[in-house]
Amino acid sequence: MHKKILPNETFFIAGASGMAGSAIHRSLLKHGYGDKKRGGKLLTPSRKDLDLLCNISVKNWFKKNQPTIVIIAAAKVGGIIANSDFPADFLIENLKIQTNIIEACWETNVKRLLFLGSSCIYPRNISLPIKEENLLTGPLEKTNECYAIAKIAGIKLIEALNIQYKLDAISLMPTNLYGPKDNYSDSNSHVMAAMIKRFYNAKELALNSVTCWGSGEPMREFMFVDDLGEAVVFALERWYPNSSNAPIDEYGNPLYFLNVGTGSDIKIKDLAFLIAQKIGYEGEIIWDKSKPDGTPRKLLDISRINRLGWESKISLENGIDETIKSFIIEKELDLLRY
Repeated sequence: MHKKILPNETFFIAGASGMAGSAIHRSLLKHGYGDKKRGGKLLTPSRKDLDLLCNISVKNWFKKNQPTIVIIAAAKVGGIIANSDFPADFLIENLKIQTNIIEACWETNVKRLLFLGSSCIYPRNISLPIKEENLLTGPLEKTNECYAIAKIAGIKLIEALNIQYKLDAISLMPTNLYGPKDNYSDSNSHVMAAMIKRFYNAKELALNSVTCWGSGEPMREFMFVDDLGEAVVFALERWYPNSSNAPIDEYGNPLYFLNVGTGSDIKIKDLAFLIAQKIGYEGEIIWDKSKPDGTPRKLLDISRINRLGWESKISLENGIDETIKSFIIEKELDLLRY
């Protein structure tokens, strides 16, 4: 018997202040969850209120607040350079965060748990589009290997707790995300955020050229983060791995994780031209081939979640428009603060 999620649930969004977590928060509210009049709660503790790296802190918080539905969107994230420079941090911090929360969920027997993985869990050289079965079939991309290993450990822990203890837990593997509240750090951002900031600043400063990392030849799939928010709510409401209509792998076994994406990708070079055009930057784009490209191409097979009834709705162009708009608003707010 499936435990349907109800309006009076107490939700805990770990990482609610981040890009993915805030989008999930928006989607839950949109679908009527967290309505105090109906007994619902949305718990979004800050780092000051809850140290996810501390096992005791997490356990005590669970005992006090008793969440019934838990979504793990918290993680230490960063781009190629950050992953290459701080591999130990990415491995140990992510292992701690996810294990502390998942263990607390198991010990308190939460109603449903959803863990967010990442498309970087899959091998570097793999046939496309990437199916869920491709996990652990080859070597990982070296530039984010430690982050990927931590995420794989989380996915496998979710699966193991389902099998051994019947914990109702699932995982989603989103493709590359972008949108409001992205990280625009000069050394720690992902490609979409890095390009938006670079082209915006170049236009403001009237620079003749902008230098982008790598060759521009790799292809990437990008999904606007609000599509992920909708996918999370959809999965919590409608995907139960042990139900008769749930997706199974090619061997007939239940799947406890599903890919989430758009089903289409774009060359990084074309993405740069698109962002520059939308920002109104008309200078030269130079490619620094001394910087790493990462995986040549990553495109997820999203047929399983599509067959359940979910699909992405926000186009790349519309998503970029929204992201640029939110970036400019944040810039203007920062100026007002100073």
